[in-house]
Amino acid sequence: MLELIDVTRVVGAETHIDRVSLRLERGSLNVLLGPTLAGKTSLMRLMAGLDRPSSGRIVADGKDVTNLSVRHRNVAMVYQQFINYPAFTVYENIASPLRVAGRPQREIDEAVRRAARLLKLEPYLDRTVLNLSGGQQQRTAIARALVKGADLVLLDEPLANLDYKLREELREELPRIFTESGAIFVYATTEPSEALLLGGNTVALSQGRVTQFGPTAAIYRRPADLLTARTFSDPPLNVASAEKSAQGLRSQLGFAAPLSERMRALPDGAYQIGIRPHHLALNARPETVAMNGMAVIAEVTGSDTFVHADVAGQRVVALLPGVQRVEPGAPVTLHFDPANMLIFDAQGRAIGEPVPLAA
Repeated sequence: MLELIDVTRVVGAETHIDRVSLRLERGSLNVLLGPTLAGKTSLMRLMAGLDRPSSGRIVADGKDVTNLSVRHRNVAMVYQQFINYPAFTVYENIASPLRVAGRPQREIDEAVRRAARLLKLEPYLDRTVLNLSGGQQQRTAIARALVKGADLVLLDEPLANLDYKLREELREELPRIFTESGAIFVYATTEPSEALLLGGNTVALSQGRVTQFGPTAAIYRRPADLLTARTFSDPPLNVASAEKSAQGLRSQLGFAAPLSERMRALPDGAYQIGIRPHHLALNARPETVAMNGMAVIAEVTGSDTFVHADVAGQRVVALLPGVQRVEPGAPVTLHFDPANMLIFDAQGRAIGEPVPLAA
């Protein structure tokens, strides 16, 4: 188990990590989710022992390792920018931590070939890494981390440089590998979709602070606050103010939504709502409410269309399936099920029921 207890990291006048407390269990996959500069890499460096906290403690399996350097910890780390031994073959790069540990050749060979098979590196084992593509070099770095048998494996956006097909394959395989290893895995990403695909637990980060920690699906369904909801939304969450009264919830976006049972018990007054872009649609259904606006631009990505609309003077983004022909300047009506709406109080704290798991 790895515990971070009220850990803070201050560099000069800047606070990189702000009073973070976490408890990561063995055999767990923990996703650090947040935008660039949220503190993901800084937090990983503290976990690894590459940096020391300005205050707080780090405890591994009951032992205080706060001031223990990385050389004295059983840690493996993979960065977005791959790091390999340039003069070594792929085989020797993967085998290097096992050779340092003095493992027998038969064990080394089995471990290297198993990792190479998983990461599609078998045809390249005899090549030096300088003769590989960037994606192949990154896969080599991941394979080396996997065979090390570390207690803590840190992966800092490790799939960012891989092609789409291999990235999807590895996202499916990695959770199983992580669970079987018994190690603690910490995986940093800026992509909410990647966190959902990997599962496990998610640490939502913003400006060096943990805004929420728990099972990934649970945080997605019920973010504790607006900051976490924004972190867990790509494209960006549509946010607007709303006023609750006995007649319903009326939004500044021009629609009125019926009150759920939980909302009826809340005081009348000001609230904030969040609507995920993929919950918006062009077609009405019996349970949906509508908001009217003007299309600003439609971006077709191939399988989806992003429609940006001006609704009551506010930009709203809808993620629609397929190719949608929406002309700029044309009127557009966007429909959504209010059951999927996230509701926050004036301070940004979440209220109401969790949205459906499939949402």
